[in-house]
Amino acid sequence: MKKFLTLCIVVLLICVACFATACDNRPKVTIYTSTEDYNAEYMQKCLNKQFPNYKVVVETSLGTKDIANKVMAEGEKSDIDIVYAEEYAYLELLINAGVLDSIEGDYNLARYEDEMIPDSTKNYVLPAIRTGGAVVVNTKVLEDNNLAEPTSYEDLLAPGYKDLICMANPAASGTGYMFYYSLVQARGETEAIAYFTALDSNVLEFTSSGSKPINKLKERKTAVGFGMITQAAELINAGNTELKILESFEEGAPYNLYGNAIVKGKKARAEVKEVMDYLESFYTNEACKKFYPEPVLKNTNYTLDNYPDNLTYTVMTGISNPTRKTALLSKWEEAGIGVK
Repeated sequence: MKKFLTLCIVVLLICVACFATACDNRPKVTIYTSTEDYNAEYMQKCLNKQFPNYKVVVETSLGTKDIANKVMAEGEKSDIDIVYAEEYAYLELLINAGVLDSIEGDYNLARYEDEMIPDSTKNYVLPAIRTGGAVVVNTKVLEDNNLAEPTSYEDLLAPGYKDLICMANPAASGTGYMFYYSLVQARGETEAIAYFTALDSNVLEFTSSGSKPINKLKERKTAVGFGMITQAAELINAGNTELKILESFEEGAPYNLYGNAIVKGKKARAEVKEVMDYLESFYTNEACKKFYPEPVLKNTNYTLDNYPDNLTYTVMTGISNPTRKTALLSKWEEAGIGVK
C-alpha cells in the first residue's frame, strides 16, 4: 500500500511539473554562452530577478566555437537570441556571415576601453569580458611527483611533467587560443609551433573548454593548467589552498576579449532587446566588479582577492583577427598537436 501511495505521489508531482511547464506562456529569451559556471549561474539569478515576466534561459552546453558554428548554420531560425561572452574572433566571423543584428547607435560605446570596441565589431558587438591567463599549479600534485614549480615554459618540457599538464585546445577554446597566440606574438609562429609540438607529449589532454584545465587541477588530475586567472582566483578565494597562480613568464601573460551580440532577426522582439539592454547597462559592470577585474569599462578599477598584482601582459594585437586565427589554427592542425 505504501509503495502504491508513493508511486501515486510521484506521478502527481510529474503531472504538476508538466502542467506548470505547459502553462508557462511568458516570452522566452535564450542566451548561449561558454562562460564559467559561477558567472552563468549568477547571471541567471540576476536575469530571473530583473525579468519575472520573461523566461530567460542561460544555456552553457556549448563552447565558443560550437556556439559560433550553431549560429552560422541556423541564422535567423536559431533558438539562440543572444550570445554572451563570445570570443571576438568568432564574433567577427558571425558579422562577416551576416547572422548578427546591428546595434549601431543603440548604445554609448565611448564608456568602454578603446581596445574593447575595434572598428570591425563596434556596430554589432557589446564588450563583456576581458580575461587574462596564467600557468596555474596544484602544489600538492607537484609535491607528490617531486616536481618544483616551473619558472618558464621550457621547464614544462621536462619528462617529469608527462601527463600532468592540461591546456584547452586553441581550435575549440578562446582560452587555449590566447596561450597559443601569446607565444606566437612573443616567439614567432615557427618557434611557437615547435614549442607546443614538444609540449604535446607531456599534455594529458587538450580540452574543449577553457575552464577544464583549472577544474582538473582542482580534482588533482594534473599538476599544471594553462587557465584563466579569475577562475583560479575564485577557487583560491573559496578555500582551495593547493592552487597557486604563477607570475607571468618571460613572454608575458596572455589575454582575450569577449563580447555580446544579438542573432539576426531577434532584436525586433522587445524582450530580446530589453535583456540586451540590461546586460549592457548593468550586468557587464556587475560581472567585471564581481569576477573579472581586467579593464573593460573606462574609469573603473576593480580588484579580486588573490589576483596577481604585477602581471606583465603579452602584446596581443591582432588576436581578434579571424583570418589570422584561421591560418594559425591550420598550422596547429598540420603539426598534429593534440592528436594521440
